[in-house]
Amino acid sequence: MKRLAAMVALATVALAGCGRKSQDGFTVAMMPKNKGNPYFVSCRKGAEEAAKELGVSLLWDGPTETDPAKQNEVVETWITRGVDVIAASVENRDGLATVLRKARAKGIKVVTWDADTAADARDVFVNQATPEGIAQTLTDRAASLLGGKGEFAIITASLTAANQNEWIKHIKARLAGKYPELTLATIRPSDDKQDQAFTEAQNILKVYPNVKLIMGISSPAVPGAAEAVKQADRRDVKVIGLALPNACKPYIHDGWIDSIVLWNTGDLGYLTVQVAHALGKGPLDPATFKAGRLGPVQVDGSQVVLGAPFVFDKGNVDQFDF
Repeated sequence: MKRLAAMVALATVALAGCGRKSQDGFTVAMMPKNKGNPYFVSCRKGAEEAAKELGVSLLWDGPTETDPAKQNEVVETWITRGVDVIAASVENRDGLATVLRKARAKGIKVVTWDADTAADARDVFVNQATPEGIAQTLTDRAASLLGGKGEFAIITASLTAANQNEWIKHIKARLAGKYPELTLATIRPSDDKQDQAFTEAQNILKVYPNVKLIMGISSPAVPGAAEAVKQADRRDVKVIGLALPNACKPYIHDGWIDSIVLWNTGDLGYLTVQVAHALGKGPLDPATFKAGRLGPVQVDGSQVVLGAPFVFDKGNVDQFDF
């Protein structure tokens, strides 16, 4: 009898471990590419706001620097834990797809945000803006500053970053279609670190003397490039890109950065948790879905779009604090 009671107890524990819902309720596990990057720190604040509104248990974890292998490890842990939804900003599009498919096979809903994976490896992608919109805004700004001709360089986070490679693809298409005299001289990775972007920008200024604009497409890359241009006292070189306003304000006011393009990062985190919660409770209905304080948002198939990119410059940057 004692042995039977012990076996029943063990079986009860095992079944409890298989359940996807904890005693605390609905759980969303959310992963940035790099949890030390200020961009993702800002996203987290919005995610926590939505989680509090919805009564959702939010787990936030990821690599301390860009590391696709570490992202795989984190997702495996969440699969074992049996969370309700996994929301991941994907560093390597194909590298994370296998483990995300595994999560879906276990009945866990998968949302990608900020950067997507293969379509069959997730349920919904929460996109901050369309790749075409981002590329068009950046390329048109570069063309305007350079008079439609000349050389520029791009500093990205890594050469495998899924979303940034998508932006670069559309930047190249925009160049070919509208600005044939504007040349992309080089693309350099910065490991999503400001000091590395500083070093890469220094090298660009030395190796590519005809480059007159540096475009950073990860948030630490823009102030890093601006500091390199400033220290070289190269007023002839413009800096633009995707970045956080607070990190760039001094450089914008001093004229080292012309402008930055972004979106409200807090809103991106907020929208991701709203989508994750709605998806976990049932199918995402485009006709009825409202994202809390954001209200109705664009739902296009399996993609939810936050909105159009926004340009921050000397005239408006002080109105924003993130």
